[in-house]
Amino acid sequence: MKAIFLVKNTTSDKAFELRETPMPIVEKGEVLIQCEGFGLNYADVMARQGLYKGAPPIPCVIGYDVVGKITEVFDEKDKGLIGKRVVGLTKFGGYAQFAKTDVTAITEIDDTLSISEATAIATQYCTAYFASSYITNLHKGDKVLIHAAAGGVGTALTQIAKAKGCETYGLTSSNKKIDYLKSNGLDHPINLKETDCQDQFMKLSNGIKADVIFNSMGGESIQKDMKILSVGGRLINYGAASISGKKPNLFTLLSLLRKTGKLKPLQLLGKSAGIIGVNMLSIADKKPEIIGECLTAVVKLMKENKNIKPISGGEFSVDNIAEAHALLESRKSTGKIGVKW
Repeated sequence: MKAIFLVKNTTSDKAFELRETPMPIVEKGEVLIQCEGFGLNYADVMARQGLYKGAPPIPCVIGYDVVGKITEVFDEKDKGLIGKRVVGLTKFGGYAQFAKTDVTAITEIDDTLSISEATAIATQYCTAYFASSYITNLHKGDKVLIHAAAGGVGTALTQIAKAKGCETYGLTSSNKKIDYLKSNGLDHPINLKETDCQDQFMKLSNGIKADVIFNSMGGESIQKDMKILSVGGRLINYGAASISGKKPNLFTLLSLLRKTGKLKPLQLLGKSAGIIGVNMLSIADKKPEIIGECLTAVVKLMKENKNIKPISGGEFSVDNIAEAHALLESRKSTGKIGVKW
């Protein structure tokens, strides 16, 4: 089979090679998927830059979500899945014509979903559901601040928060994305390039602090967010995109830690607040059954609420993987980017 290998930590036009490689060997509890395509995630960009700690050593095949039909299962009891169109979360290996994953980390989907829409369910919507409805919960009337609101996870978080009756505030770095945020149902878009986003949030909320903050940036934004987190509030940190584009070395990581600041448990106790870290690859590795629960819940939500729907950010052929990566890295994209074989 063919797979796209990450061969160098560099710019997208020099980082990848299309190679022949052996088929994955299905083991106990796993299924094999013949992939129509795969999705791009910002973790892919950070892995390419050498900034994703959990990525395998290069040369390697990255990729965390795929869509296609199941062609092989290990366990006899799963034979009924053969031929089913599914979306699945993979522990790397997604940039390939065939990918294997745990049988509990897939969900069946119909033919109406495109590659980008389907793979958004696996990563962005699964992450959003886990962060907003599994590891914590949103309640009607909550004031919710979402970083990178025009991205894949931000899009999903906005839709879920609105479905739960929350008041939503979303950050973007471009005025061009304001209309997109509004069309996705966001109540209060904030351009962080034009204003201090935390100050602007407090103005828009009439001085009332945030009940829940979803932060994908990390670094100094964590300290700033803590200042506007309410009593009983929750800060969910699911990324460190603030270091994207910087040199992958110890100094970069130390700078990230320094800017994040020291967390003080007693301070959190005093205001009954919490900080929760979310890494879906860790969940997929140690507790894949949770991934399955979240995937099934998201598909159910989509059937029950027409406003919860993945938004495509475009689809590219595998020959244009460099262009797809460059678009995602530029932060000019909206929605989910898919790549098809």
